[in-house]
Amino acid sequence: MEASLRRYFSDLNPSQINKLSSLEALYADWNNKINLISRKDFNNFNIHHLLHSLSLAKVIEFSKGSRIIDIGTGGGFPGIPLAIMFPESEFTLVDSIRKKTVVVKAISETLELENIEVVCERAENINKRFDFIVSRAVTSFPRFVSWTKNMILPRQINTLKNGILYLKGGKLSEELAGYSGKVKIYRLSKYFTESFFEEKKIVYLPF
Repeated sequence: MEASLRRYFSDLNPSQINKLSSLEALYADWNNKINLISRKDFNNFNIHHLLHSLSLAKVIEFSKGSRIIDIGTGGGFPGIPLAIMFPESEFTLVDSIRKKTVVVKAISETLELENIEVVCERAENINKRFDFIVSRAVTSFPRFVSWTKNMILPRQINTLKNGILYLKGGKLSEELAGYSGKVKIYRLSKYFTESFFEEKKIVYLPF
């Protein structure tokens, strides 16, 4: 995994590479206790979960002090890898399932990630505001927007305008029909050579 990290993200320092490389073993241990990731999918942990999460760093480098919320973080994706990648940004990882947030908090503490806050709550009950909202396809895009449209901070401190960065796969034309001219789609096959990324995209909706 270290070779892939260096290949795709040449600016990572040794501490970041060490933490990112240690995630597979940490999750393997927790997965034996709590079924976070299917066994079949776990065989592809580094591509399907780690690199997929870090793909957001291909389209934005979060500025110091940026506040990012990961809605429906599940086992901590994309939030934990991004928090390692951007230690000077603040991440709030939210999931409504307590056993998942217990794991996310434990892994964050093991890695001494002080820029992570873990919250067990439904997305629509969050009343804080953030520069960016990130997620990995927890629901349809229009529904996700309805949950989160009031969470965006009015300030602008990043190169991209504040908004939603949504990791999504497959055909999106119907789902995004109501956002014509508003969203930008980044195809991950532009950044990664693995076949997994051929149909994967980042949907960016600025506010």
